[in-house]
Amino acid sequence: DVVLQALAVGVESLPLLLLIGFLMGLIMSFQSVITLQRFGGEIYVPNMLGLVRFREMGPIVTAILLAARSGSAFAAEIGTMRVNEELDALSTMGISPVRFLVGPRILSSLAVVPVMTLFFNFASLVGGALVMLSIGFPLVTFTSRVFANVKGTDLVGSLIKIFVFALLVTGVSCLRGLRTGGGASAVGRSTTAAVVSGLILITVADGLFAVLFYYFKL
Repeated sequence: DVVLQALAVGVESLPLLLLIGFLMGLIMSFQSVITLQRFGGEIYVPNMLGLVRFREMGPIVTAILLAARSGSAFAAEIGTMRVNEELDALSTMGISPVRFLVGPRILSSLAVVPVMTLFFNFASLVGGALVMLSIGFPLVTFTSRVFANVKGTDLVGSLIKIFVFALLVTGVSCLRGLRTGGGASAVGRSTTAAVVSGLILITVADGLFAVLFYYFKL
């Protein structure tokens, strides 16, 4: 079950994640170049792109995609089982619905989401590199500026963030599914509530991380 959920969460969403990452890196770099060209500061675009991607945008966008795509699916699947009384049947057979349904989904998310974040960062850097190449900067200049500005603490902080985001999104999505009521529209309400709750938790958690990283000088 963990492997099947990991394939659904990670592998199936990877093309969309790479596309979004590439386009966001391309657009952000292009807009930054337009602004910084007025001051002759195009060389600082790789610094900005690497820092923003690893510290903020990578974990946040990956978590939002997890909430919108996989979180809604988790809530819908478990909610449908609740409406069809399949969860009651599991309990009658002595099988815990939480261990049987929620556990594999949380484990799979924690396993694949950090890798998805790294793929997103890579795709964003590829988009930024294309912009810098188009204005005459060599690739070695772009890569050296990125990796000279991004520190190991930035990567560690990014992975800590995405672990927490994945746990919050998957947990609240499964909780909404388990609390699905009766009626034809109950699954739809649970799915909507799962996505909204996930987005709110991501935003609040990111704000708390910003404060913690500031105090710990990360």
